Parts: sequence; structure tokens; C-alpha cells
Amino acid sequence: MDRTTHSPRITRLSWGRLETENGAFKDARLYPGGAEEWDWKETGTSHDPGIQPADVERLLERGSTVVILSRGFHERLDVAPETLRMLEEREVPAHVAQTVEAARLYDELRETEKVGALIHSTC
Repeated sequence: MDRTTHSPRITRLSWGRLETENGAFKDARLYPGGAEEWDWKETGTSHDPGIQPADVERLLERGSTVVILSRGFHERLDVAPETLRMLEEREVPAHVAQTVEAARLYDELRETEKVGALIHSTC
């Protein structure tokens, strides 16, 4: 895979902070070629009902063909059923995991896939 399409490597993860090659964030949207702060207010995301389709749509618009959704360190962030349904309908593989596991899987897949992730760095 071309280096320019790689999703940025996670360099450090701790409570409330995710560091990547492209900067540091509280909650992050990672995708092929970049990373940015994931602002839940933009899409109406909250712990319940959880990650919204619009959050994931931005990953797909930026070229992600595999998606990882982190639920937080204590898995308090839900994923809205319509979000998973949208990914299934588009035949986009999705992984939902606790934050540490999500970050590990993301870093593994970024070497071979156009992976996108939403990483929640607290609860």
C-alpha cells in the first residue's frame, strides 16, 4: 500500500489522550492519510445511543474500507444500531472493541488496510 494512504500510527494511548503521528487528541477520528479531533457535538453522539452513522460516514468519505469503533476504556460508549446496519449494508467490515483493543487492532490493520477508527479515550 502506498505510504500516503496509510492511516497514522498511534504512538501513545492513555486516559483522556491519544497521540498519533499527526497530533494528540482526546477523542480521535483516524483515517487513511490523516487524523483529527472527533467532536461528538457535530453529529449528536453521546454515550447513549452511541456512535452515529454520520461519525462513520466521515471515515468512509476519507477512504476507509475497514472501520474500528472504540467504546472507551470501560466500554460506556454505545454504537447506535443504525450505524452498524449502515456499515453492513455497504459491506464495510466493522470491529467494535474496548479502547485498548481497538487501538491495537487499528495499528495492526493500518499496515495492510485502509482503516479508519473512532477512538474514545475515556470511559
